[in-house]
Amino acid sequence: MENFIKKAAILIEAIPYIHAFRRKVFVIKYGGSILDDPAIRKNIFQDIIFLSYVGIRTVLVHGGGPHISSRLKEEGIKTEFHEGIRVTDKATLRIVQEELDKLNKRIVQEIKELKGAVTGLKGEENIVYVEKKKASKDLGYVGTITNIEKEALEDHLHKEYITVVSPMGISLEKQPHNINADEVASAIAGSLRAEKFVLLTNVQGVMRNIEDPGSLLSTLTADEVTSLIEQKIIEGGMIPKVNSCVAALAGGVRKAHIIDARIQHALLLEIFTDRGIGTQIVKK
Repeated sequence: MENFIKKAAILIEAIPYIHAFRRKVFVIKYGGSILDDPAIRKNIFQDIIFLSYVGIRTVLVHGGGPHISSRLKEEGIKTEFHEGIRVTDKATLRIVQEELDKLNKRIVQEIKELKGAVTGLKGEENIVYVEKKKASKDLGYVGTITNIEKEALEDHLHKEYITVVSPMGISLEKQPHNINADEVASAIAGSLRAEKFVLLTNVQGVMRNIEDPGSLLSTLTADEVTSLIEQKIIEGGMIPKVNSCVAALAGGVRKAHIIDARIQHALLLEIFTDRGIGTQIVKK
């Protein structure tokens, strides 16, 4: 009986959050190695379906880097990165499109099997507009986002569909381009003025000491993020993640969150409990 009472107490704790977030927009980015784990995937999709059932309008932006790299290796196409960005020639672009399309369809199908109302969108289908990214080296078909066609997204959200978006864009010349998924998710969150922007990762959040699980920083401001990068407390792969959070906040998002998707029902624990489990980033 005690366990049942505890479960009921958790539901009661969630009520004010459900009330506050009903009909608000959440943008969630999910990718990397955690995309391949069936148990993690199922937990994430169950959480997202729960969000949908309580009236939260959710956009899920997926990555696909490991799948793309694996496919390129299979086809004997060299993978080249410059300043952390995949150099994308015509042959690579074809693989990127095919792999992201496969992933998008798989995610949509799995959410459907879990009884979620869902639709899949390709970013290059007049959703994400780009221009060629400028860098110290020609990156090929890699884009910088210039505009998000938010009306198309809002149309699906208002129909109460979980909206799954692949990170591709289209130029004015109708040329598809590859884009970093964190950037796509951040830009979409800003354009929709989302209530929350959530990055699902394979780490607890922002740590003061990566070796110390007790050093999780539960709340940061945008200014503190800048300071921690300067102090080299935030470094490596966490830098683009926190930067995408700060960009989303600058675009009008209320809060950004970095959470560990390996924790069972991590999304629900972060959103619907008083303490949360990851790092939240706020403007001030």
